[in-house]
Amino acid sequence: MSNKTSLKTSFVSAVICIFVSLCFVQSANAGSIVGWGYDGVDQASPPAGNDFDAIAAGEVCSIALKSDGSIVGWGYDGYGQVSNVPSGNDFDAIAAGGYHSLALKSDGSIVGWGSDDDGQATPPAGNDFTAIAAGLRHSLALKSDGSIVGWGFDWLDQASPPAGNDFVAIAAGGYHSIALKSDGSIAGWGWNNYGQTSPPAGNDFVAIAAGRYHSIALKSNGSIVGWGIDHASPLAGDDFVAIAAGEYHSIALKSDGSIMGWGVDSIEFIDFGQTSPPAGNDFVAIAAGGYHNLAICSPSFPISDPITGTATQAGSGLDETDPNKMVEIANGDVCIKFVPIVSGGGGVTITELNCRSVNGEQIARL
Repeated sequence: MSNKTSLKTSFVSAVICIFVSLCFVQSANAGSIVGWGYDGVDQASPPAGNDFDAIAAGEVCSIALKSDGSIVGWGYDGYGQVSNVPSGNDFDAIAAGGYHSLALKSDGSIVGWGSDDDGQATPPAGNDFTAIAAGLRHSLALKSDGSIVGWGFDWLDQASPPAGNDFVAIAAGGYHSIALKSDGSIAGWGWNNYGQTSPPAGNDFVAIAAGRYHSIALKSNGSIVGWGIDHASPLAGDDFVAIAAGEYHSIALKSDGSIMGWGVDSIEFIDFGQTSPPAGNDFVAIAAGGYHNLAICSPSFPISDPITGTATQAGSGLDETDPNKMVEIANGDVCIKFVPIVSGGGGVTITELNCRSVNGEQIARL
């Protein structure tokens, strides 16, 4: 399996993209968060740390799931979206909507907080939910039997999903919803004023995302298709592994770890750069909010002071020409790969490598 294929498979199996949020269960690589776009209430200014597993961007707030199963929030708190983040360490997935948020617990139940004018933050009881999606004023959940339930604002039937037990992913937009079926096709319901609930035909879709008036989907060949309002027109290419749709813009993660964006890049003629992501190739997850975005960067712990110590290796002596041999540094750190010896006497100077301490904590990487 090629690197591109393996990376694409890992993301496709984990990612469900939804309006003003990206929701997925436990990223394989926890990391730090970066934000860009409109930051008027600090919604694009995430907290420091390298232990974030999942991110969700709402209209003007953001939330993140930490590797210990707890949730943190930042940005606008007018409806308690930040201050009322539930406590606990038993959360598996998150979703951020217009002014409300949802979290899926490890026992399969859902909790909600924030604006609840239409009941969008009051999920149904039960312990058989496997995925969640938060729209502007409505919410969806996928059940273990493959069916979908909806609640909240339903004036345009956006919270009234179709019957069936063959759904595998959900996305809640502004006033519409879409779902991915087990056969790779897509279903849509709710407001269709721009055609946002009329997906293209086909059975080769692997991920979906819904914005306010547009929808996008990732195909099995790594390309993206869009429908709805004009700014849904996606980027060309077949090297994408994840997608996210915001208010009037979209972003996509590429197989090389970089991010691209398209759509509206301004608010009332003021350019906030929401379609202009930061440079880099170390991103592993993305989320699109109202006019801001978030991304998780893979763990990177640059070593300012090189690690030095006595290197030992199973077998007959240290083979500095073989980067796959295990090298143990005298201070207790076990390094999977190493750079060539740069000092004599059995000592090695390691500047940057994939290195895990004896308790499994990652302290550096290639």
